[in-house]
Amino acid sequence: MTDTQGTVILDVDGTLVDTNYHHAIAWYRAFRRYGVTVPVWNIHRAIGMGGDQLVGAVAGDDVEREHGDDIRAAWTEQADAMLDEFSALPGAHALLQAIRDAGFGLVMASSGKPHHVERYAELIDAGDLPQAWVSSGDVEQTKPAPDLLAVAMERVGAERAVVVGDSVWDCRAAERLGLPSVAVRTGGFSNEELREAGATSVYESVDELTKDVHSLDPRPRRD
Repeated sequence: MTDTQGTVILDVDGTLVDTNYHHAIAWYRAFRRYGVTVPVWNIHRAIGMGGDQLVGAVAGDDVEREHGDDIRAAWTEQADAMLDEFSALPGAHALLQAIRDAGFGLVMASSGKPHHVERYAELIDAGDLPQAWVSSGDVEQTKPAPDLLAVAMERVGAERAVVVGDSVWDCRAAERLGLPSVAVRTGGFSNEELREAGATSVYESVDELTKDVHSLDPRPRRD
């Protein structure tokens, strides 16, 4: 299924669906259940990581060892309760259509839980536009590990790809695989942070990226 134009690996959480701040609150509540208080702004800086990475990153290895799985389960419970509050960001579906109309392959890659990703697909009316979906259930390690991106390429036989996301973790995962990345600021990270993490271009909104979709430049992975 290799696409001669190359493939766009598109993040969902925070990029196409407005979830980052909801997730930060869900993690805050999950930590508090086990007597751990992490300032919400610190948690936000880690949103975009998968839960397998986030607990230790924001609360330390001791908390991960003692409560990691329980905190992740509590986060899932909290996030599930917010599913009806999530909404697609303006222009999300139009970006998918523009990517396909431009001749690119399209794989959706999210560190989220598979049942959350199913909900996101409904919210953005993805239909059959993506050629494949990859979520945390498909890999052992999530972002900033590059596993999701590698699986995304393998799933569609892509030889060249570009990663589109909203967080520094998307950009760092791409960098680890030697892929270029493009970012939108919908996740709450600054232009400077995203560029420092490896983004070659930063857009203020999904709509702005859609208008410039032909500038996406998939490259072969370097590993």
